[in-house]
Amino acid sequence: QVHLAESGGGLVQPGGSLRLSCAVSGSSISLSAMGWYRQAPGKQRELVASITSGGSLNYADSVKGRFTISRDNAKNTVYLQMNSLKPEDTAVYYCNAPRRSGPVYSWGQGTQVTVSS
Repeated sequence: QVHLAESGGGLVQPGGSLRLSCAVSGSSISLSAMGWYRQAPGKQRELVASITSGGSLNYADSVKGRFTISRDNAKNTVYLQMNSLKPEDTAVYYCNAPRRSGPVYSWGQGTQVTVSS
């Protein structure tokens, strides 16, 4: 069974930065596209960043230029560097393996990111 463990969230002021980590166990991510999703209160979960097995990157317009996704296949871990954070980035952040048919794995517990002064 694949387990996704997100960490690194917290409370940060607008303009601040956070680095999220997603440690994956139970399956190697080296051949898999991976992504970061977020779900704000009252909103649907959305994919904000993804990285293919070959390293191609894709971002939602709302985070482009501010967020950077990366992966370390040796550590089976995916990262999300978030800079210039805005209050509208407040959400629970999750990682998963995005596919056209939907995310592959069961969701982890996520990590809360709160941007507030």
